[in-house]
Amino acid sequence: MRKKLAAGNWKMNGLSEALSELSGMEEAAKGDAEVLICPPATLVAAAAGAASGIAIGGQDCHAAASGAHTGDISATMLKDVGASYVILGHSERRTDHDEHDEDVRAKCAAAWEAGLSVVLCVGESLDEREASNTLDIIGGQLAGSIPDGATGHNLVVAYEPIWAIGTGKVPTNDQIGEVHDFMRARLEKRFGEGVGRSVRLLYGGSVKPGNASEIFAVSNVDGALVGGASLKASDFVPIIEALNG
Repeated sequence: MRKKLAAGNWKMNGLSEALSELSGMEEAAKGDAEVLICPPATLVAAAAGAASGIAIGGQDCHAAASGAHTGDISATMLKDVGASYVILGHSERRTDHDEHDEDVRAKCAAAWEAGLSVVLCVGESLDEREASNTLDIIGGQLAGSIPDGATGHNLVVAYEPIWAIGTGKVPTNDQIGEVHDFMRARLEKRFGEGVGRSVRLLYGGSVKPGNASEIFAVSNVDGALVGGASLKASDFVPIIEALNG
C-alpha cells in the first residue's frame, strides 16, 4: 500500500515566525498520511529542527553538488541541514527560470545522489488543455524529467495543471482521474509494475479543505501538493485529516 502524502509548498512566503504553524500541524501528522512542508530555503534548517513528525523539503536544487553558482543551493546542502525531500520541475520554475525537462532530469539525478526524495511536478497550460494535448504534454514531461532508477522511495509525481494553480479553478474529477491513471500506466510501463505502482501520485492546484475529500477519492490520487492552503495550520490540517480519512 502506498502511504498517502500531504505536501505543502510555501513558495516565497514565510519568515521565522511562520515556523510556529508547524506545531499546529503536528497532531494531524500523527495519522496514517505522511506530512511534508517545503518552506523557503532560509527556513529549511530551522524547520527541520523545529518540526516533530513532519518531513521538511527544499523547493529546488542545483544539478551540481558544489561550485561557482552564486545564489543556488545544492541537493547536498539541503540534505546537510535536515531536508529529506526537494520539489523539482514546478511550473513556476519551468516558466520563470526557463527550466526544461533535461534541466529537471539533471537536478533529479543530483537529488537522488544526495539521498533526497523528489517531488516531481508536471502539468499542462490552459492552451494545451483546450487543444486536447494534456496527455501528450504529461507523457513528455514524465519521459524527459525522470532519470532511470526511479523507485517508490525516491520519487513522488505531482500533477499540477498550470491553469489551476492559485486560480481557484479545479479540473473535474474525471479529468484528474484520467491524468493520474495515465501517469500510473506510463510509470508501470517504463519502470515495471512493482515500481510503477509504488510511486505516489499527488494532485496539486487550488486544493482546499472544501474540495480535498472529493479529490482524494479519485483513482490513483495518493495525496496533494498544496500551495497557499499549506501556509496556515488552520487551512492545512483539514486537508491532512481528509487524507487520513
